[in-house]
Amino acid sequence: MSAVTPVSGSHRAGFRVAVVLLASGLVLGCGASRAAAAPQGAAPDTVVVMVDHAKVVRLPEKAQTVIVGNPGIADVSVQKNGVMVVTGKSFGVTNLIALDANGALLAESLVRVGAASDSVVTVQRGLDRESYSCTPSCQPTARLGDAQRFFGEASGQATSRSTAAAAVASAGAAR
Repeated sequence: MSAVTPVSGSHRAGFRVAVVLLASGLVLGCGASRAAAAPQGAAPDTVVVMVDHAKVVRLPEKAQTVIVGNPGIADVSVQKNGVMVVTGKSFGVTNLIALDANGALLAESLVRVGAASDSVVTVQRGLDRESYSCTPSCQPTARLGDAQRFFGEASGQATSRSTAAAAVASAGAAR
């Protein structure tokens, strides 16, 4: 069994894949016999991505369906050229499964989503945690695990800034 692997280029054009997002393993019950075709004891490869970051991953040849075990942890966007973009959404580990047109298992890989720690300073105030991105000067940043009040204020400011930027961009495009 092959695995999905990180890539930097593309090779196939005209590739179509149906993406199926599964929120629980119970939905996989009907495909258990296909999953049993995987070599026993073989550890699946791991794709490591940070929260709010993306990684380009090559799909196995003839992959037609990509399944994400827990879309709350990672999401995928399948491209036409045989690659997909895996985006980290929340801390944790989930899996990716690639199937061919007949539903046969082509590959299974783990996706490990972690925290990016470059230039981030964490301040602990009693039980409350605050995060600051210091690139180069420190500014509040909303990160999973921050105190609810701090997270709400920081993410509210980021949302307001994005809304204002979108309004300026659309006003410029209307001219």
